[in-house]
Amino acid sequence: MNRIKSFTINHNLLIPGFYISREDGDVITYDLRTRKPNAGDYMDNATMHSLEHMFATYIRNSEMGNEVVYFGPMGCQTGFYLLVRNSRSPKEVFAMTKEVLRQIYDHKGEVFGKSAIECGHYENLSLAAAKAEAATYLAVLEEQTNMDFTYPE
Repeated sequence: MNRIKSFTINHNLLIPGFYISREDGDVITYDLRTRKPNAGDYMDNATMHSLEHMFATYIRNSEMGNEVVYFGPMGCQTGFYLLVRNSRSPKEVFAMTKEVLRQIYDHKGEVFGKSAIECGHYENLSLAAAKAEAATYLAVLEEQTNMDFTYPE
């Protein structure tokens, strides 16, 4: 019989921030929590989609790009998962996350991948939405004091 291991955190205590969600071999899953869960303030699809395009492109083209396994949105619309091979320290990944958010905020031009050839729903992309979410989340990270990146208990 297969046993499914459940990983849970108390979403009632979770606030926006940068967390280590889990470690699997040489891959660390980071929880980039942009919004408080179950509080009624969720990312709309265009915001989530746009930030995904921008963040994924910038992080994959960063100095740690070869170590990025995955970046994508949470189904609950309150953040993103970033999976990185653990050759980088969590503090380095945290610093790079802030740098990528700054790059998104400063970005000129179109959202990366805003074409029918590159995206299955390209009409649903907004640079303004990505910039607003990046700025809000960056402000949260600039104030973060939990440098162990553990979930609240």
